[in-house]
Amino acid sequence: MVHPSLPVKNVKELIALAKRRPGQLTYGSSGSGAFNHLTGALFANMAKIDIVHVPYKGGGPAAVALLSGEITMILGEPASLVGFIKAGKVRALAVTGEKRALGMADLPTMAEAGVAGYSATSWNGMLAPAGVPGPIVKRLNDELNRIIIDPEIRKRMIDNGYEPVGGTPEQFGALIRAEIAKWAPVVKVAGVRVD
Repeated sequence: MVHPSLPVKNVKELIALAKRRPGQLTYGSSGSGAFNHLTGALFANMAKIDIVHVPYKGGGPAAVALLSGEITMILGEPASLVGFIKAGKVRALAVTGEKRALGMADLPTMAEAGVAGYSATSWNGMLAPAGVPGPIVKRLNDELNRIIIDPEIRKRMIDNGYEPVGGTPEQFGALIRAEIAKWAPVVKVAGVRVD
């Protein structure tokens, strides 16, 4: 998502502008090491551009900075800005996932928009302490899966930029392991440190 004053209409134009103006375009995040910090670092690395990370103390302040034009872009989940996208106050150029978003099917993926292989999707899940008995884990998982397929809940999630995905505890564990393997090199290249 970019501020509407930025003279770009798509990702290829954004990359071209960043190459013409190295170190001048900024991307905000909800903090150093946050998902939208890493998605920006991944984008910069894959597109071979020099953009400047500006960390904020949360997604709200980063969104306000984009709305005011203090920063030029944010990469990451649209949930905090979906209303502003629909109102034309920020311009969405692409979605960062492997497939088009259910709630914004007209937006291309980053890969479709010119950054081959780019995929970054934030997710939320529920974890329990190690050693929780299997029947309790199964019950929690069954209830969560039941909730996210409820038509009203599903619609509300999609309207707010989320895509409900259920599954098994084993599938969720595999996702977590894959995400750690994917993002560890990005964290290293971005120089993210735990403070």
